[in-house]
Amino acid sequence: MAGRRAPSARRPSWRSQHFLRTSALAAQLVRDADLGADDLVLELGAGKGRLTAELAGVVSRVRAVEIDSQLAARLRGRWPNVEVIEGDAARVRLPQEPFRVVANLPFDRTTDLLRLLLDDPRTPLLQADLIVEWGVAFKHSLPWPSTLNGVIWGAFYETSLTRRLPRTAFEPPPAVDAGVIVFKRRREPLIPSELIDPYRRFVSSGFRRGLRAMASTLAVKRIAGRGAAARDLDTHQWVELFLSQRPLRKSKSGSQ
Repeated sequence: MAGRRAPSARRPSWRSQHFLRTSALAAQLVRDADLGADDLVLELGAGKGRLTAELAGVVSRVRAVEIDSQLAARLRGRWPNVEVIEGDAARVRLPQEPFRVVANLPFDRTTDLLRLLLDDPRTPLLQADLIVEWGVAFKHSLPWPSTLNGVIWGAFYETSLTRRLPRTAFEPPPAVDAGVIVFKRRREPLIPSELIDPYRRFVSSGFRRGLRAMASTLAVKRIAGRGAAARDLDTHQWVELFLSQRPLRKSKSGSQ
């Protein structure tokens, strides 16, 4: 349900904090996000507040999450429309109303934060514009080879890689470049949200055990081709394979 917490309680290392070097870059990123004045924006990992300041000048409400007590204290009270939340971004309670996310994610918490935002399709997230390590951005923006999380999230969100940011754009600079990846909620999900649990189990088992364990050889051949492996199917093919097996599974369970 919306408001779920990420399972990890691990405190992030300081090495994962790479702040935007200039306000000009922060302003560009906020413009690229194409926010509306009435949007509620959640910022995970506010840091020194360069993104926060730009967001505060564009939207009516910002919730800025920062784990560092000194940084959070410096942010608090600077903008009347910004609520500063001191705490671990991966354990924040998500809004119960439609919201956007614009954030420079702590690199060592990326997976936890993506799962917090995207695992439950009932979370009223409209779009997330996220700065992450380049390798992460590149991997999740490609339809193939697919990943377990990408296949699950892709049923509800469209993903795009919008720009590359050199390591010199940050202070201190990370070891690698970064990228901006955007997850935008589909107008129509590929599966109903109430099927998320069986769909997740189906995809997880397919990646772990192979496609033949989950569907007939004929179905796999028709949808993906002979000899296809789990990573060869994009989200649309996984959804088609999943839905093709639903009547068969109901029929089997009904005959027992």
